[in-house]
Amino acid sequence: MSESTFTLDRCKIIELPKITEPRGNLTFVEGNNHIPFDIKRVYYLYDVPGGAERGGHAHKALHQLIIAMSGSFDVLLDDGYTQRRFHLNRSYNGLYVCPMIWRELDNFSSGSVCMVLASNIYEESDYYREYGSFIQATRGEK
Repeated sequence: MSESTFTLDRCKIIELPKITEPRGNLTFVEGNNHIPFDIKRVYYLYDVPGGAERGGHAHKALHQLIIAMSGSFDVLLDDGYTQRRFHLNRSYNGLYVCPMIWRELDNFSSGSVCMVLASNIYEESDYYREYGSFIQATRGEK
């Protein structure tokens, strides 16, 4: 897929399976079944201080599913043309983020935990860390 095919239209909330019973609820995620990629890495953010922001980058090829495991936070997505804000606060919902989408996470509630499922292992060369470079790439500028 070319970089131009990755737009905010492809990013969406995915409702994950939820098994409810008196002993507690269970939710699971299967790569290439519930989400459109294989899971190669899992990481999580926690103890985020009030007012702090995370993210502030885009990935060239990485697909992600962002889940609020506890508490809540906001995710601002930007494809270089349009921005959209998502509020995550349910552990059975995940926000699918395709490649070439700038993301910023903020508005973390006290005790929130953000888990991210990723399509590949960490690779620094996959990142756009400067917004200007990201914009140039999305618009095909040199």
